[in-house]
Amino acid sequence: MKKIRKHAAGIDIGAKQLFVAVEEASVAVFDTFTENMHQLADYLHTHAIQTVAMEATDVYWTVLYDILEAKGFDVWLVDGRQTKQLPGRKTDVKDCQWIQQLHSYGLLNRCFVPTTSIKELRAYQRLREDHLRTASMHVNHMQKALTQMNIRLSEVLSQIHGVSGMRIIEAILAGERDVAVLVELCHTSILKKKREQVRKSLNGCYHPAHLFALEQAYQGYQFYQQQIKACDHQLEQVLQGIDLDKEQPPLEKPRKPIRHNKPDVAHLGKHLLRIFGGKDATNLPGITDYTWMQLLAETGENLTRWPTAKHFTSWLGLSPGQHQSGKSKKRPKLRGKPKAGQIFRQLAQSLMASKKIGIGAFARRLRAKKGPAIAIKATARKLATLYWGYFVHGAEYVERGVEHYEEQVLRNKRKALARLAKELGVQIA
Repeated sequence: MKKIRKHAAGIDIGAKQLFVAVEEASVAVFDTFTENMHQLADYLHTHAIQTVAMEATDVYWTVLYDILEAKGFDVWLVDGRQTKQLPGRKTDVKDCQWIQQLHSYGLLNRCFVPTTSIKELRAYQRLREDHLRTASMHVNHMQKALTQMNIRLSEVLSQIHGVSGMRIIEAILAGERDVAVLVELCHTSILKKKREQVRKSLNGCYHPAHLFALEQAYQGYQFYQQQIKACDHQLEQVLQGIDLDKEQPPLEKPRKPIRHNKPDVAHLGKHLLRIFGGKDATNLPGITDYTWMQLLAETGENLTRWPTAKHFTSWLGLSPGQHQSGKSKKRPKLRGKPKAGQIFRQLAQSLMASKKIGIGAFARRLRAKKGPAIAIKATARKLATLYWGYFVHGAEYVERGVEHYEEQVLRNKRKALARLAKELGVQIA
């Protein structure tokens, strides 16, 4: 094989030490402190290194990547699965030498690393998602404490952390025990239909330990709500910085409603339209401004990094797996699930319950044949293909409804039946 990169280096990143391999030199070892990373960059300059490859090891690579990139090196972040050696020969020294060798022969693929502003947006968005998960845990704790006191609000209200539920919990923690007073704290729309049920659900047995647990869970939930608001403020600042020099396209239609976990970001749709040059991803089924912002944080605004839709869906982890050896077809080994792919999976799962969208009918039909797991993955892949095609080629999506999809399926069945009849020499009346 011919080397295509003569001034290449390989770095194996650990928690305490960095192992650096350059051609025709012994392996150098540096500590993971910031000043040692700058020394590592100077060491690479003394050996006339132009390009560097390193594994994406947890979050250890991020600072070193930024330092080397700022020093002018062509930094390649690679998947650790591409650099596996033969078993029984693994050491940190051999790992960095193997990475350097593979990189010099051009056998490694570069991982997607977003721009600085998208990195910042991603950090705030992922932190917000962590806060949402923790807040939901405290909601479960509140529900458990109420159930232990036989206050069955969760059986009557759709969510105890809604406006009515939080009013009742706050009144209980303030010392209110009169059921008639607690009932009146509910919204009028609930009282019109469920007044008697709410009254019965609030007749509980109060216990000091369970009241203490309820108060702790309530305070934890309120704390994380404040944390989420702080993340929303930072998200708004980053979005304003990204679209600072871009023109504002007109808003031609009202935005889709965001039902759950709506971020407190003013004019979120306008920011996203400016970033993407007027193209509106909410035209695609299931995508709201919030899910669009999530996808922006994970994939960036430039989808031409992926040459084709197949490259994009493969990176998302939505391509069909294949593991064949001879006559046997085995299940492929489980891989990590990229967050962007998980977003498309969530969209596919919500569309499966839709009664008016054609993709929803496709998902239900596939679920009946292959099961829910395959149906969700295939539907997510279809959505991801539409998303990539819209922003790369400008392919507009037109929703024609469930009836049009069912007619198309019926036409395909007729064509298949006519083709089979022709093969068998059968005349169809």
